Amino acid sequence: MEITVMSAQGLKKTSSGPFSHRLRPFITITAHPPNPHNSNEKCQMYRTRVDDQGGVNPTWGDKFHVPLDTAFFQNRYSCIYVHLYTKRLITGQVQLGWCQVPVTDIGFLPEGSVKYLSYRILARDGTRTPGVVNLAIRLTSFQQVAVLPDSRASDECKTVIGIPVTMFSHTSICQ
Repeated sequence: MEITVMSAQGLKKTSSGPFSHRLRPFITITAHPPNPHNSNEKCQMYRTRVDDQGGVNPTWGDKFHVPLDTAFFQNRYSCIYVHLYTKRLITGQVQLGWCQVPVTDIGFLPEGSVKYLSYRILARDGTRTPGVVNLAIRLTSFQQVAVLPDSRASDECKTVIGIPVTMFSHTSICQ
């Protein structure tokens, strides 16, 4: 699967006042949630470059080839995890928010076609933020398997508009 992290909009600074920090956002992507309690579990993480100029509306356009097996698509609860951070000079990275891309949102794409998805960014505590992250997904060179949609798979999501290159369909915004 090829994932392009295109941009984000409406990000909120974590603090205000005379010592507020400018946003230097970047995104990480994993196909399995990071598990701090199990260091033996391998989890490939992909990271965009830091956008030093975009502030609350960063753009990246970074592409990642994420190898996923058919078991990922067979499990209706599988997700791609997207985490948004800002890079600070003294304190290092600070998490601004996160969202999930459920496998049911990826659906059935003809090989080579692109599906554009936008997701609401959730704060660390799971509350909604005004921010949105924009992704493009393209399945590459692999045998697709059937995935049955299940409303329980996206309990945290709300349907919004998504426009694939070849046709109109729906996407989700995590809440």
